[in-house]
Amino acid sequence: MLTLVALPLLATLALPAAFAGGGTRRWFGGRSESQRAEAQAAKDAAAAAFYELDTAQRDLRISIETITAVDDSPAARRAVSDFAALGRRIDEASQKYITAVDAHDLDRDELEASVAARARGELVAAKDELVRVKADLDRFEQSLAPLLGKAETQLARLAPAVERARQALLAASNALDSVRRSGLRADDLAARLAALGPELTKLNQGAGQHGVAETLERAERVSREAAAVRSEAERLPERAAEIDHRLVSLRTRAQALTTRSEQVEPVLSELRRRFSTACWQDLQHVPEQAAESVRQAEEKLREARAAREAQRWPDATSLLATVRALLNSTDEAVSAAGDRLRRLNAVQKDPQQEIDRTRFAIRDAQRLAMAGRTTPDPRQARPLDDSVARLDRAVATLEGRHPDYWHFLTETEAVRQTVARVVAQIREERGGA
Repeated sequence: MLTLVALPLLATLALPAAFAGGGTRRWFGGRSESQRAEAQAAKDAAAAAFYELDTAQRDLRISIETITAVDDSPAARRAVSDFAALGRRIDEASQKYITAVDAHDLDRDELEASVAARARGELVAAKDELVRVKADLDRFEQSLAPLLGKAETQLARLAPAVERARQALLAASNALDSVRRSGLRADDLAARLAALGPELTKLNQGAGQHGVAETLERAERVSREAAAVRSEAERLPERAAEIDHRLVSLRTRAQALTTRSEQVEPVLSELRRRFSTACWQDLQHVPEQAAESVRQAEEKLREARAAREAQRWPDATSLLATVRALLNSTDEAVSAAGDRLRRLNAVQKDPQQEIDRTRFAIRDAQRLAMAGRTTPDPRQARPLDDSVARLDRAVATLEGRHPDYWHFLTETEAVRQTVARVVAQIREERGGA
């Protein structure tokens, strides 16, 4: 009886095995299930490609926005145009992928093998197109590297540059306040600082409104101008003290020149008494000219003092420069009379010293001109020969009852200058060779 009961059970267990192993197809699945799995794998691959392309496009859009925020060059505009063209290709490839996904329900029961195969083909084609566009997008991204690097560098400079400008303005304002507390008005510096106010407003509005390049340029300009205001403000007390010192110094010098100019007339009297007219006639107006120059200098000093009291620093500085020039010319004129008398006394006492000094200069130049040569260069020999003749004529003027010593001195000086030019020419030519 146990044997009879077991037989139906064995038959029941053997039946599916017979269909699975020896039949023509599987009871569940078969070829359609294999096609469904391949289509699903193609769908997953296409989805991954779509996601990668979408992510790359988003990242690249940020790069393009970075470039356009900074750069308006033809290369940057071309990059924007090329990115837009790539965007259209991405849209086309994405639409092809979405259409292929929407056209086939791979989870539907009883999916035919032919439908699954067609779905797989369309999804593979969509994935391949997404991959191709992604490759083009990657190449385009690589080509943007120089533009992007330049843009990122400028953006990295933006915030520090704006902050430096703000700090420079604050430092200039503090320096100006400190100067005012010391009693100096510094109105011109205050006006220059106030003129930077609108620039600070634009800096605070940001690069989004005015552009990165313009904001950078503005920040650097504000920093420079504010630093200049600060430097001048910090130096203003020293400048005021310097002007005060120059007022006192030039006033003392003017007084001293007044005293010295009074001594010119006795010098001229001696020159007139002992030497010929040619030796002193160019100096006879020195006393009047010196007195007039000192008078003008004193007037400019009063004007400079008034400018200093009004804290008109540029005017005070300019007036003091004028005073200095007037006193310098007066000093030279007053000194010329005494120097003339000294030189004339020396040559009258011993003219040979001046003659020997000049002849030595000529002979030294002649030796240099003949060094390493058998005949002199005419360009050098002629002016040296002329100098010898000119010196002889100057010596001849010393003969007579009232020699023109001043003419003699000016002639010997001119001869030495001519000889010095020849020597310089020789050395320059030999140095170049």
